[in-house]
Amino acid sequence: MASRASSVHEIRRERRAEGPAVVLAIGTANPVNCVSQDEYPDYYFRVTKTEHLTDLKDTFKKLCKITGMGKRYFYHTEELLDAHPDFLHRTSASIDARLEIAAPELAASAAAKAIAEWGRPATDITHLIVSTNSAAHAPSVDFRLASLLGLRPSVCRTMLHLNGYSGGCAALRLAKDLAENNRGARVLVACVELTVTSFRGPDEEDCFDTLISQGLFSDGAGAVIVGADAVRPVERPLFEMVSVSQAVVPETEHLLNMRLGSGGVCGDVSTELPRMVGHNIGQCLLDAFAPLGIRVEWNDLFWVVHPGSRGVLDHIDMALRLEPKKLAASRTVMGEYGNMLGATVIFVLDEQRRLMEKDEVGAHGWGVMVGFGPGFTVETMVLRALANDQKGKY
Repeated sequence: MASRASSVHEIRRERRAEGPAVVLAIGTANPVNCVSQDEYPDYYFRVTKTEHLTDLKDTFKKLCKITGMGKRYFYHTEELLDAHPDFLHRTSASIDARLEIAAPELAASAAAKAIAEWGRPATDITHLIVSTNSAAHAPSVDFRLASLLGLRPSVCRTMLHLNGYSGGCAALRLAKDLAENNRGARVLVACVELTVTSFRGPDEEDCFDTLISQGLFSDGAGAVIVGADAVRPVERPLFEMVSVSQAVVPETEHLLNMRLGSGGVCGDVSTELPRMVGHNIGQCLLDAFAPLGIRVEWNDLFWVVHPGSRGVLDHIDMALRLEPKKLAASRTVMGEYGNMLGATVIFVLDEQRRLMEKDEVGAHGWGVMVGFGPGFTVETMVLRALANDQKGKY
């Protein structure tokens, strides 16, 4: 029995990676249909055929103005909405038609960019994690995506559904575990989000709070390749994934939640969220860094934060007393692309990488990724920027 136990121990040790998981490549993609946020209220009330609700339109304009968004992208078009008038009414049983619009091609576009940057063939991908709030069927987006990318039939697939804003962070957390516990694993994370699953027109009972979900979200896809023990010189690690943590703020599930109903995906997004983030972000970060034995000043870190809205970022700035431009990557993504739910944090990671290459943000080695999800849940990942072999700037 002793020898067998020893043998199992050796097998487990040999199957694990030597080093920590790292980000090896990043890719992003958006649909071609783009609407500026200034024009969106007119667009929204026109395509939903509710221009007679003038008072509500004024309320919606105020909502759109304070989001921090400059433009947004949509997979759905006016022609598609005209073909599905049931999408405009919250009481219509439209879920089946909405879920048919899965857009694995959008996820494939982001993933193909990541694979090209990675420099190895797609058949070297061993694990696939797909996160989305826009699907709820099996086989799902992961199945079609694997086929579109030409992944090998033995690739291990995992689907994550309805993780809200934190879907990208949750998928990366899982990818870290897979990479570190499976020697040689290369994990492709793909997050794809389509607002068509939750899009609806306004009605007379709506108010500022109930219209938040219609004024805030955008479509996009992000992809990341994660692995450990990089194969040099082909693979060039970008960020080391040092540790992960998750915290739930008690008695806050009413502030942010999602559910699948006959009329699509719906839920609650409270105007109290920015304040709640500000009150809790400091302790969540202290809890994330404490086990590492690292004493940090918040302004010594680089930041990859899901930008739920301008208000969320402003409250984080105030709570942590961050220097100007510390959240530059998050604010840029919010302005250029909007809130793409779980995919957004991958866009922020990519933007942070670009800023560090330009040395525009005074980047330091240690950083943190933060995402927010239903619950109210805070996902945290401690990161370390790895040296840029070509420019040597970080």
